[in-house]
Amino acid sequence: MADRHVNTLYPGDPFRDWLVEEVVGHRIRDKKCLVNVFKHNSSHTVCRYQFKGEHFSVMAKFFAEPTGKLKAYNAYRGMMNEYRNLKKAASVINVAKPLAINKDFNCVLVTEHVPGKSLRWYLKREENLYEKLAAVAHMLRQLHDNTQSYAYNKENEFRNYHDVLDHLKLDYGTRDTFNKLLGEWWYSSLIDREWGCMVHRDVTPANYIFCKGKPYALDFESSWYEANPVRDLGILTAELKNEFELHKGGGWKAEPYIGNFLWEYSRGEKDFYHVTRILPFFMSVGLLRSARLHQGEYRNYLIREARECLSAINRGN
Repeated sequence: MADRHVNTLYPGDPFRDWLVEEVVGHRIRDKKCLVNVFKHNSSHTVCRYQFKGEHFSVMAKFFAEPTGKLKAYNAYRGMMNEYRNLKKAASVINVAKPLAINKDFNCVLVTEHVPGKSLRWYLKREENLYEKLAAVAHMLRQLHDNTQSYAYNKENEFRNYHDVLDHLKLDYGTRDTFNKLLGEWWYSSLIDREWGCMVHRDVTPANYIFCKGKPYALDFESSWYEANPVRDLGILTAELKNEFELHKGGGWKAEPYIGNFLWEYSRGEKDFYHVTRILPFFMSVGLLRSARLHQGEYRNYLIREARECLSAINRGN
């Protein structure tokens, strides 16, 4: 994740002093150190605070400072939600651990800074990509298996799908086609299950960092509970297909990586078959999520691919 230096904080700055005295105190030696501020591109103000001379940094996300299109937003609820989600996930997998929250500083959440290269870095260069995707697959499996709930909220999956479609403002005919296909998925038993689990949900390659060979997951603000685990797999495979279509000569070139990723996630052939049978539903919503970020012919391509994925229900997949 690229960042740029935007400020240096000195003793006496209220936010700097709170970080030093209450959040990271025992982790640094020089309590009078200057703090360099590096800003990241994100849907909120997100900064890295580097304590000079200490070889130590933290990340701060300011929920009351949204930078994206969504402005009508409950910042306090967002802060608390991600804090709780990170606490939950941290008991199961490697995450950027939450260190503190403070509503008085624009609803800030402070987490550990995890240094390293992101899955996006490896994806762009196609370097050790099978190995890195396998590590993420194992991490997601661990998260899903260890956060099982007694209920599964199937309605939430479909409500979210319709919300994404609403956002795209499709023409009547295209929307009608999606509605009919969604109806077939709803009335089939394919994505029914006895239990749900916690899903990361924002499974973009930028949200996985490799530090000393281990994957760490970032950004749990939009996590769900009582969800279908294959949602996470569908979003990431859609991201892979999208990257290869845009930058590597065709989405089909992602297929070996996708197949291996799903196999590494699965517990044998029966599980693999089940995962691949229902993956098209969740991959299609992943492609539509990407379509919201594009215009023109590429946007139309993603919508067509999403529709083709949903149509798998008529082909017996």
